[in-house]
Amino acid sequence: MIKTGAPRTLGRRASEARLRFDTELQETGGGARRRLLVVDDEPAFELSFYCGTCPFLFRRLEGAREKLSLEGVQERLTGALDDPDEGGVIDAFGNLLPQGEYLPLLLSVEPRLVAPGREGDYFSGEQVITWGVDQFWGLPEYPHTPYYRTFETAVHANAHLYEFVVPMVPPTWNDRERVEEYVTLMGQGTVPTAVAISTLDVCEPAAGMPIDHYQHWGLTHFLLDGHHKLEAAATAGRPVHLLSLLALGEGLAGAEDCARLPTLRARPRSDRSDRA
Repeated sequence: MIKTGAPRTLGRRASEARLRFDTELQETGGGARRRLLVVDDEPAFELSFYCGTCPFLFRRLEGAREKLSLEGVQERLTGALDDPDEGGVIDAFGNLLPQGEYLPLLLSVEPRLVAPGREGDYFSGEQVITWGVDQFWGLPEYPHTPYYRTFETAVHANAHLYEFVVPMVPPTWNDRERVEEYVTLMGQGTVPTAVAISTLDVCEPAAGMPIDHYQHWGLTHFLLDGHHKLEAAATAGRPVHLLSLLALGEGLAGAEDCARLPTLRARPRSDRSDRA
């Protein structure tokens, strides 16, 4: 954690925003089917189900095929932001977002690129230990995208915070020359800044089913800017700054849980095996 801003209203009417949160309804009956992050009016990510007892989830859909960088702030983001309000970055990206309350968090992250089903994958690791595999498919949840793991820590004895940075498009779509440029800059001491819209989902399985029963706090940062920077940082083992705009009221977490994030994010990193 570097610095936290005050909660503020950002964004435009949903019909004018490039991103919005939405609910997909059943064709019959009218009940909720999926929570969605929508980009340019197309479903881009499926999010954790409303019940709160289903496994935590982000799953890339066909609509996730565009980066959302803004040319007007690219030069400022090449280096490190030291304050969330520096350089008008929040206002610039706020124009992409749906109107709502957001908590700005300026973080330092050291990303580690993870592929689904491989070493370090949360969905086939920590999540399976708690929820087991999907009862229909007989497999772990599958996010349909590589992603970055950046931080985790204990919330309390029965809850753990997991942090993820999710690219809008997979790293294989990145321009190799730009990634190498950032690797070189980071080797010279530059710490660039990425920008994300973020959600907090607190999920806990129903009683009696898990092997290891506890709450999973999933802090997910969906990248708006910084796809090349995150891959370069993961390649070089270097930190980047991440300006997170946490969408208050859009995740599966109450106001008190969201208010705890700055304190939790300032704690030392610890994994679940470190618990007492």
